[in-house]
Amino acid sequence: MFELRLLCGEGQVEAVCEALEALDALSVSVEDADAQTDAEQALFGEPGLPPPREGWQRSRVLALFSEQAAAEEAARLLQAQDFFSGGQVLGIGEVAEQDWVRLTQSQFAPVEITSEFWIVPTWHQPPAQATRVIRLDPGLAFGTGTHPTTRMCLRWIAHRSLQGCRVLDYGCGSGILAIGAALYGAPEVDAVDIDPAAVQATLDNASANGVELRAGLPDAAQGGYEVVLANILASPLKVLAPLLCGHLAAGGHLVLAGILERQAAELAEAFAPWLRLEVADREDGWILMTGQR
Repeated sequence: MFELRLLCGEGQVEAVCEALEALDALSVSVEDADAQTDAEQALFGEPGLPPPREGWQRSRVLALFSEQAAAEEAARLLQAQDFFSGGQVLGIGEVAEQDWVRLTQSQFAPVEITSEFWIVPTWHQPPAQATRVIRLDPGLAFGTGTHPTTRMCLRWIAHRSLQGCRVLDYGCGSGILAIGAALYGAPEVDAVDIDPAAVQATLDNASANGVELRAGLPDAAQGGYEVVLANILASPLKVLAPLLCGHLAAGGHLVLAGILERQAAELAEAFAPWLRLEVADREDGWILMTGQR
């Protein structure tokens, strides 16, 4: 495998990346050419939404090709394009063969929710102190326990008994919250998502963890629930306020995540017609908001 390294300006990034993909690059990535210097730029977008810009003022573009000749041909063709004017070819180098599966797995270690509750990839052994474990491998659906929003929701679940509670996980992703609720005693758990792949991932993960739940598209949520969990993002949560509160039984708990600290007031206002939301947990700039009907 061979890596083509390019330097280009912010306005060139999108066209260069599209050209590389058209030239059959196996992968294309973009990074700040001034990273770890005084000229480094912060470039972050809200999770799930596009970044504010396509690249940095000086962007390093890295493209992988299966053959050296393909990398060389891509470099030659790019240099002939007007949109690459001012850009530079930094070089082409061979990438050492690696066990990519093992390398990827090494990046995911067991995640502590509480001292007794852990999320553990299948290639790790659970810690000795773990009395409740969710076995979950990183996949296409959101929710592996590594993000603060997921951990806060699971901490909320872990600090109460759900015996006798009917639970709804709205926007279930991998199903991790629904599985957590089942492990903590909920006898009836419904998990719904707009993505059929997430529904299947939830069913697969529930089976792998030996728990029973129902999973389906959003219209599978029926009736009232003692606990409604929704770890999405602030904007869709505001839109979903009437629906989520409509599924909340009298005295039931609503648990919302995917919210940045600066968004607390607007979420509280959106849900005010139905219940009072309060900040129940904080981690790395994210908050967990809860309310009781």
